[in-house]
Amino acid sequence: MIRSFHKYLSLIISIQLLLWTVSGIYFAFNKIELIRGEQYLVNEEVFDLDLTNVKGTFNAKSLNIIKRLDEWVVRAEGESGVYYRDLNGGQLLELSAEEAKQIVKQKTSLTPLTAEKIKSSDRGSEFRGRNLPLFKVSTESKDSVNVYVQALSGEIAAIRSDSWRTWDFFWGVHIIDYRDRDNINNLLLKVFSFLALISALSGIALFFKTLKKI
Repeated sequence: MIRSFHKYLSLIISIQLLLWTVSGIYFAFNKIELIRGEQYLVNEEVFDLDLTNVKGTFNAKSLNIIKRLDEWVVRAEGESGVYYRDLNGGQLLELSAEEAKQIVKQKTSLTPLTAEKIKSSDRGSEFRGRNLPLFKVSTESKDSVNVYVQALSGEIAAIRSDSWRTWDFFWGVHIIDYRDRDNINNLLLKVFSFLALISALSGIALFFKTLKKI
């Protein structure tokens, strides 16, 4: 009975076990820093800033001052989330498409081609988890690289390439979440993990049962 149970259970989960193995091998042989596109970032020039120029009042737990092209902006994290202001505490205007392309040219080694403003996010999008609005800046590159620029701060929010998209696909396969590709607590993953455990235990039991007969 144990033999039949183990045989059919192993058949059910064998494909997922194979996918776990293949995706795990892919992760092991690819550096995450290169997948994230960190090799495209350039070292930014260090600037001196007189903090007496910061005249605004900010209700925030933490403040960061960021260089946005030729101006300084304040990134403030408050109770209601992250917001951006100029040094006087005033509202910031969003970057234009041309300014977003200029930032990519300034902060990366890539050549920008087009810039498109993104105001809403689809499930499973390659920039998921980033605050909107963003500019999607396509570049002249062999790996189809898109650079996502935060429309207010000018920060590089994400760099996405074909290498990252392959990684993302395998990650979805690995956690059995093909749509969002970021939910490691989904039901399918729990079920298959539990079945894999049962298969392993039944295999061990079968081994010792066979051993006794010998």
